[in-house]
Amino acid sequence: MINQFKRLCTTNNLIYFFGIITILLALMPEASAHGVTEGDKGYIQESSGTMILPFIYLGAKHMVTGYDHLLFLFGVIFFLYRLKDVSIYVTLFAVGHSVTLISGVLMEISVSAYLIDAIIGFSIVYKALDNMDAFKSWFGFQPSTKIATLIFGLFHGFGLATKILDYKMSSDGLLANLISFNIGVELGQIMGLAMILIGISYWRRSGGFFRHAYNANVALMAGGFIFVGYQMTGYFLNN
Repeated sequence: MINQFKRLCTTNNLIYFFGIITILLALMPEASAHGVTEGDKGYIQESSGTMILPFIYLGAKHMVTGYDHLLFLFGVIFFLYRLKDVSIYVTLFAVGHSVTLISGVLMEISVSAYLIDAIIGFSIVYKALDNMDAFKSWFGFQPSTKIATLIFGLFHGFGLATKILDYKMSSDGLLANLISFNIGVELGQIMGLAMILIGISYWRRSGGFFRHAYNANVALMAGGFIFVGYQMTGYFLNN
């Protein structure tokens, strides 16, 4: 079935797709960077002292509503059937996300959130292409999906760390609040992943999974390119 799926990933189809995306990017409006609501922004800026439960809630809320994270995870588990494999990839992503979220804020490593988010969008494109066996078709080898998942997890965490630095969190209780926020992110990831797994499990039982797998990953790739376009538009309009 994978071979049937692979034959659909032709050069002509991809060229046609890239042409459509190019037109869409040319028409895009300005976009905002890594999503944190204005209300949450104000709360983060005004918070002082250790506030474990509120920051767990903020972390979970960010992850559940973070479509960039969820799209990437959707791509990661698209062809995974065993819970053991799902756990491995999700753990790698969580480790990468946790390391850069906490260390990025504590070490005050700041880069444009637009550029970081553009890389996050590219991670979605990469995973869609990986699911379509595009790298084997184009280059004759398969990059390590586990390493890629860890690396993109680092960028996902760094994207949020960059945004948190912009909000200038109080140093009072900073480490405890960051750890709490990260715990919330991982809890949100579990909730979001559970919803994805339930949906994709029903889809696989329908019998049309492999018939529509190519189109699903084209849509995933389109979402990634659109996300990249939004972030790069925001970057150039704000610099």
